Amino acid sequence: MTNGAAAAAAIAQAIKASGAIVSVESTDFMTILDKVDRPLVVCSESKFISTKYHYLTAYKGLIFYTKSLSPLMLRPSVEVIRAKKIWIPA
Repeated sequence: MTNGAAAAAAIAQAIKASGAIVSVESTDFMTILDKVDRPLVVCSESKFISTKYHYLTAYKGLIFYTKSLSPLMLRPSVEVIRAKKIWIPA
């Protein structure tokens, strides 16, 4: 198996393990959060050239992901879990 094929197989396995991850714009992510009374959000920061903020939440069996150049203003009823890193399979 070539390195490219091995990488593709690893990504496919990660997708199977994590389920469907839907990438949305930050405004759509906030709309999803508004549909839930006490949503759970996992967030992380990445600093490479600039700081980016990454967010995940679950809604109706799907995982929604967004990233932003500035922190999202989450309402107080949102339960936040801070993660070292959020990795989304390509």
